[in-house]
Order: sequence, then C-alpha cells, then structure tokens
Amino acid sequence: MKNQSLVRWIFLTLPIFIILIQSQAAATQTQPILDNLTIESFINTTLQWRSSTRHLLKSHGNMKLSTSSVVAGVLSFVAASISSAGGVGGGGLFIPILTIVGCFDLKTATSFSAFMVTGGSIANVMYNLQAKSAKFEGKTLIDYELALLSEPFMLLGVSVGVVCNLVLPEWLITIMFATFLVWSTIKTCRNGVGFWKMESDRARNEYESLESGEVKSVEEALVGKETPRFPWKKLLVLIMVWFSFFILYLLRGNRYGQGVISLKPCGIGYWALSLFQIPLAIAFTAWILRRQDPIACHAPTKKGVNKLIFPLMALMAGGLGGVFGIGGGMLISPLLLQVGVAPEVTAATCSFMVFFSSTMSAFQYLLLGMDHISTALAFSVICFVASLLGLMVVQKAIRRFERASLIVFSVGIVMALSAILMTSFGALDVWDDYSSGNYMGFKLPC
Repeated sequence: MKNQSLVRWIFLTLPIFIILIQSQAAATQTQPILDNLTIESFINTTLQWRSSTRHLLKSHGNMKLSTSSVVAGVLSFVAASISSAGGVGGGGLFIPILTIVGCFDLKTATSFSAFMVTGGSIANVMYNLQAKSAKFEGKTLIDYELALLSEPFMLLGVSVGVVCNLVLPEWLITIMFATFLVWSTIKTCRNGVGFWKMESDRARNEYESLESGEVKSVEEALVGKETPRFPWKKLLVLIMVWFSFFILYLLRGNRYGQGVISLKPCGIGYWALSLFQIPLAIAFTAWILRRQDPIACHAPTKKGVNKLIFPLMALMAGGLGGVFGIGGGMLISPLLLQVGVAPEVTAATCSFMVFFSSTMSAFQYLLLGMDHISTALAFSVICFVASLLGLMVVQKAIRRFERASLIVFSVGIVMALSAILMTSFGALDVWDDYSSGNYMGFKLPC
C-alpha cells in the first residue's frame, strides 16, 4: 500500500518538476533578448534607421515620388489644416514630419518648411483680408496697427536668433525649446478655458435677455454705422518694412559670403550690415509708436496695454524662432493671447505677420540656389489647400457655436505636438553627438 501511494505521489509531482525545469530553461534562454531591449538600444536603432534612410535618399540624387514622401504630404496636409485655425505657421510640425517621415535632411526640411508656411499663410491672408466681423463693428480681423508694431522687431529678432543658433550648443537649444513650449502650451490652454467660460457666460446672459425681450441683433446694432475703410497706408508701410529688411539681407548674404555683392565671409562689411538692422527696426517702430491708433485687446480683465510690450514680445518671439529654426507665429500667438488680444484677432494678425517673415525666408532660399524647387512648390500647394479648408471649417464652427476659444485650443494642440516632436528630434541629435564624442560646447558664429 505504501509502495502504491509512493508511486502515485511520484507520478503526480513529476509533471510539476518538468514544467518548472522547462520554464527555468526558457527564462534563461530569453534573458539575453530581454537584456537587449533597453532604452539605449532603442535610441541607437532609431538613429541607425534615420541615417540609413537619409543615405538612401541622397543616393537617388533627386527626389522621386515614394511612399515616405506621400505619407509626409498627407501628414503635412493635416498639420497645415490644424495650424491655419490658430494663425500659426506650423513649422514646428512640418520640420519633424519631413525629417522623420519624409527622410529629408534637416537643411532640405528647413527650406521646404519656409515654402510650406508661405503657402499656408497666403491662404490665411486671402481669407482674412475679405472677412468682416460683426463682433468688431464690421472691421477686418487683422489688426494692422499690431502688425506694424511687431513686424520690424520680429524680423530683427529672427536675425539675432539665427546667430544664437550658431553659437549655442544643441543640448541648450533643446532645453530652451522644450521649456518655452511647455510653458506656452500650459498658458494657452488656460487662456482657452478662460475664453470658453467667458463665452458660456455670455451665451447664458444672451439667452436670459432673449427671454425678457431686451436683446438686439448684431445687424440692428450696426445699422447706420459707416463701413471702415481699408488701411492702404498701413499696408504700404508694412511692405516698405519688408523691402527694407529684404534689401539688407540681399546685400549682406550669408556667413559664407554668398550674396548680391562680394563681401568677406563674416568680415566687417557683413557685421556692419547685420548691425544696421537694429537702428532700422528702432526707426520704424518709433515712427509707428507716434500714432494714436488703439490695439484690439478685448479680454475682460485687460483695460489697457502699453504699446511698447508688443515690439518686445515680437523681438523675443523672433529671436526664439531663429534659435529653434521655426517661424515666430507659433511663439508670439500665446503671448498676444496672454495680454488680452481677442483669439480671432490674434489668429488673423499672426498669420498676416507670418506671411511677411515666411516669404522673406523663401525668397532668400531661392536666391541662394535652393535645390528641389518643384517639390517644395508641390508641398506649398498642399499646405495652401489644407490651410484654406481648415480655416473655412473652423470659422464655420465658430459662427455656428459662437466659440472663438476653438482658435485658442487649436494653437494649444499645435504647440503641444511641436513640443513633443521637436524635443524628441533634438534629444536624438544630442544623444548622437554625445555617443559620437562630438564637441558639445559653445561655438563661434563664423
């Protein structure tokens, strides 16, 4: 009896021992695979994939229609439609899309981004020039006075930022970019929530007034009021500012001596023409500040804003845009919302300013012998159509739901996506420099 129970116990426990031994062997066999799945190996694999795709693209010599370029075009269409609603250029989305998905090198992606932002800004300006707002007494949404105050110092800031981009190390630029965009995204989302609550209160008050029969339609309130004239003089001044800086850029060229006139690379003439932008911006801004036209600040807690704050914000936005290699529209938009400029006016005015800065960048790339112009124009047409479509959809939604805060949330989405993509992209480059043992300190501008 004892022998039978012993045999029975052995037969019952033997399979358990076999299973334990097999599981232990399997764990030992898969341990090296698990050890290889580390963050460092993932980063190295990603860097190898990026370098191989770039090498493959360069080996073709010219850009042909491929799966990566088609996917990049589709994603650019989506990015442009989202960016157009907030009046931001979208460069913070275009550059990661072109480099990561389209497998373009950074130089080509940056030049393409200038054309894509130009295409989207043309659509925005065409729409906003003819759009009238009953909310603002039949005026256009573009605040030309605000654009005049901001544009000279924004162009100056871009030039300063480009020099800082050459001097500052990549890791510092990545930290600055991530910090500013995270802060701006939080502020923009808070402003969006504030505008949403304000619109809800206003809708509630209008409903109560409608019940009591005390409300007037907007059309009745505007009866008898003169239609505002188009500000041709301000537009001509903006064009004059653009041509002044453009001629200066043509004469100066780049730091390698490539320009209209022959200058020593980074010589006295180069830096003299560069520094001449400072008195030029000050002179234009001082002349504009003498005017008494008001700025469109409509937030309930903002009773008045000092005009000097707008050139300073434009200088900071342009400088950061030059450092990060993107347009200043995405950076100045949250600042304008913070000081109380209405969302509709912020979006329209930012897109108007982005038009001037992006066209200048695009012309400079053309004059300096840019490659793949036809492909860049194709991407710009895609962004033009997407921006026009996105703008029409968002404006229709704003009129239907009376929620201008949708513009603010659109800006917040673009900034959040840009913060994730551009920061990740910059972090990969920093890790590549660190792993390769490259110099990671401050550099000379020439």
